[in-house]
Amino acid sequence: MAKDSKIYIAGHRGMVGSAVWRALEAKGYKNLVGKTSSALDLRNQKEVAEFFDAEKPDMVINAAAKVGGILANNNHPYPFLMENLQIQNNLIDSAHKAEIQKFVFLGSSCIYPKFAPQPLKEEYLLTDSLEPTNEWYAIAKIAGVKACEAIRKQYGKDFVSLMPTNLYGPNDNFDLQSSHVLPAMLRKFHEAKENGHKPVNLWGSGTPMREFLYVDDLAQAVLFTVENVLPEHLYNVGTGADVTIRELAETIQDIIGHNGELVWDSSKPDGTPRKLMDSSKLGKLGWKHTITLNKGIEKTYNWFKINNNLL
Repeated sequence: MAKDSKIYIAGHRGMVGSAVWRALEAKGYKNLVGKTSSALDLRNQKEVAEFFDAEKPDMVINAAAKVGGILANNNHPYPFLMENLQIQNNLIDSAHKAEIQKFVFLGSSCIYPKFAPQPLKEEYLLTDSLEPTNEWYAIAKIAGVKACEAIRKQYGKDFVSLMPTNLYGPNDNFDLQSSHVLPAMLRKFHEAKENGHKPVNLWGSGTPMREFLYVDDLAQAVLFTVENVLPEHLYNVGTGADVTIRELAETIQDIIGHNGELVWDSSKPDGTPRKLMDSSKLGKLGWKHTITLNKGIEKTYNWFKINNNLL
């Protein structure tokens, strides 16, 4: 991509999209396009097709999705399936029909089977059943991966899917009803500290293991994909290291300075027992994460405090 190529970032105001925008802008890309959801409803096929016809982007990065944690996925399975299918199908199909040659599709590690061998390799896709609490979102993302693979196979276009591990960072969702585990914990510990170091109640046993990637590291992986022609259609993006949920909680508690009790509610679901990504395929091509978990949590907490009035 030339520095003046028109690059459309779908979901440019979200955590991932805004990080990708910052990374591309910092590298000198001057012709970035973004549309708010009020200006362009990505669930509407006609609106998306008309947008592509008017804007004629050279490349598309799909960072738009309906996302949430275990609670949100459990309680709202239909929109997590249907809205994600609508968003990605409209973007992928419109890009294909507009003869766009390069497309980056962003998914999630939840596309892999619940009990797949660890660490998760790209070839484990569709080899077993999914985690029931988020299979709706996962099925939609799998469909997006396969659509990009099909276009690549049939038409030879550079459509690539990146599957990041659990993400966190600036512009994350800190709403306790719909957020993922790390930002939810961060807010809980912050509020407990502000309220006299009250006890913090957390879901599950604390034993599941999770891998976390600071969102700016993912943005660098997207930038790497923009600037290179990758030989395959699907790549994992992670750190190669994981921690237990209990270790994560204790790390966040220490960074925030909360001195109260931790209470684990084992009646709540744990989700997948372990999700560690094998990101060696992308690593061998030249990408590597640079931000440690502790540093990333510190940066995220500083952002949260500065922007707390937005909650």
